[in-house]
Amino acid sequence: MMAGFLNSLGLIKWFSGQMSDVVGGLAWQPAFLVLALVYFASHYFFASNTAHVSAMYAAFLATAIALGTPALLAALVFGFLSSLFGGLTQYGSGPAPVLFGAGYVPLGTWWRMGAVVGALNLAVWLVIGGAWTKVLGIW
Repeated sequence: MMAGFLNSLGLIKWFSGQMSDVVGGLAWQPAFLVLALVYFASHYFFASNTAHVSAMYAAFLATAIALGTPALLAALVFGFLSSLFGGLTQYGSGPAPVLFGAGYVPLGTWWRMGAVVGALNLAVWLVIGGAWTKVLGIW
């Protein structure tokens, strides 16, 4: 429902246009890196993985492909990132509110650890994963 409203209000189209303007003059590799980082970080604004993917995946994928990113690489990276951002916040995925609600982890700790683990995930998936997809011939 949230993704539908964001689309009907034109927010996704506007945001995609803004991202295209930001990375439009870059080669596809740095442009794709910026898009991947923004896609990942934008999860802080969504209450669920489903809402985020429904609203943003297609727009970011289309932008990346339009900038010259190999389609398979872009689809895989955005798909992988979509499974990694669930632990960023206490509301970021289905189990998170239940775990947070139990009271074992304070809010500040949750957000700090989410940022640290998110940064580590990005480093592994974008650096090592990027090199591996190059070895496999995906790009």
